[in-house]
Amino acid sequence: MSAAWFVLGVLAVALGLALSIALHEVGHLVPAKVFGVRVTRYMIGFGPTVASWRRGETEYGIKALPLGGYVSMVGMLPPPRAGQAPRASSTGLFRQFGRLADDARAQAAEELRPGDEGRTFISLPVWKRIVIMLGGPAMNLLIALALTALLVTTVGTAQPSTTAAEVFRCVVPAQEQQARAAAGETEECRPGDPVAPAHEAGMLPGDTVVAFDGVPVEDWDAFAAAIRERAGRPTAIAWERDGRRIESTITPRLTERPVTDAVGQPERAPDGTARTQQVGFIGMGAQTETVTGTPLDAVGLVGTQIRGVADVVLVLPQRLWDTAVAVLTPAERDPNGPMSVVGVGRIAGEAAALDEVSFGDKAAMVLSLVAGVNVALLVFNLIPLLPLDGGHVAGALYEALRRGGARLRGRPDPGPFDLAALMPLTHVVAGAMLAMGLLLIVADLVEPVRLF
Repeated sequence: MSAAWFVLGVLAVALGLALSIALHEVGHLVPAKVFGVRVTRYMIGFGPTVASWRRGETEYGIKALPLGGYVSMVGMLPPPRAGQAPRASSTGLFRQFGRLADDARAQAAEELRPGDEGRTFISLPVWKRIVIMLGGPAMNLLIALALTALLVTTVGTAQPSTTAAEVFRCVVPAQEQQARAAAGETEECRPGDPVAPAHEAGMLPGDTVVAFDGVPVEDWDAFAAAIRERAGRPTAIAWERDGRRIESTITPRLTERPVTDAVGQPERAPDGTARTQQVGFIGMGAQTETVTGTPLDAVGLVGTQIRGVADVVLVLPQRLWDTAVAVLTPAERDPNGPMSVVGVGRIAGEAAALDEVSFGDKAAMVLSLVAGVNVALLVFNLIPLLPLDGGHVAGALYEALRRGGARLRGRPDPGPFDLAALMPLTHVVAGAMLAMGLLLIVADLVEPVRLF
């Protein structure tokens, strides 16, 4: 039965991913048609066409490799300048780059037909072009918000409470914990380790903190922030146990603790070790509780996910290098690093195959994964490099600035910005994306991220 659940989990997340890609392209398709652009193709996937059909002037289809999609609009590039002759064939690097641009312009011009005047993408005002290109990422944002709102209002989200799940007997710096774990030590404390303040004050698992430094405690994050700021300072604390209130004084100890990112995961230094900081610490872990909320709560949760994905994108080369090292050496794969669709599907299958998890929780995990994938698609597509959507937006914004500057200086309109001039860079970026995808697929097959 577990194998069947694994397959169902993989198929469910694959279907969710396919629908997300299809809706991403719909986000481009709809505004393009509303603004009158002639759309020639709407395709899901790449490679050979598996099935296609025509509705009006647009061909819709599915291709063999469902790893993306695209919408083709006429006039994405300005036509070749009047009187401009094609570049002679040459082996020179810069001439070859010029040939790439010329070929792209010529191919775009071949798609034009009588009646396309005013219906080309490049002829639209800048703001309309930006709306079209942001339509895809906006659709991913809407999907993530809708799925997250569904989860928040029905299943709920796991949040730390003010009740102690565990009370540590001693305080061990984060790097020392890593060293002991690497040495295979299983004991929590060594003789001579400092006693943890919570243990010393008499707290036990199951106690609920109700006040700290004279302030009522209702939120774990606020409580943890107050502890970090009170290192070395005796502080009044109160907790409840079996219905009775217990009051004491506790002195948070200044110690080395991991730095966490926007989604609560440990941040990594360039050498792969966890980043740490010196903060106050009492040695108490919080119980989690499932809390339902309102659809508005989904906005904050998705915003936190966006910040987390953006943090990964900003250091993507380092994360990819770490992934390659994990594949080629005994180093452990970072569970917070990038994954391919293969890795996401594997996690979905493993989550669905858990025997002790109810069907509702399995469905919630799959929906959460699909929401996370849409956040990743949103952030990644906004990178200001061609052929990504963000690259087209950046080109349109540059054109607006260039035209505005020309008007201020009383100079002639320079015309549309020719993205064909960036065609060599576009090929480099596309090649890098392909290499990244292959690396992550290999990593997810050879050294997958294991969450269960």
